[in-house]
Amino acid sequence: MPDRKPREKVITEKTLAHLTQFARQMGRSPTPEEALDFLNQNGRAYEMWERMMQAGEDYIKSSLQTRTSFVVARPSSRHGPVAV
Repeated sequence: MPDRKPREKVITEKTLAHLTQFARQMGRSPTPEEALDFLNQNGRAYEMWERMMQAGEDYIKSSLQTRTSFVVARPSSRHGPVAV
């Protein structure tokens, strides 16, 4: 999937709608209140955030290991991308 714009940060979120969709895929139908309770029980939301952060870090490290250089696009340059 091509990037739509340059980014300085990446933000991800999983909402109650996502949780409900995943539950339905597993044959369950929680109410919005049940989904909210599930998300907030026993620090589950924080644990999910930690896991998403770790997965992102692992992905970045893996991607860096497969590259020999960075290619930096400089929109204001007339010479195109620059390898550094």
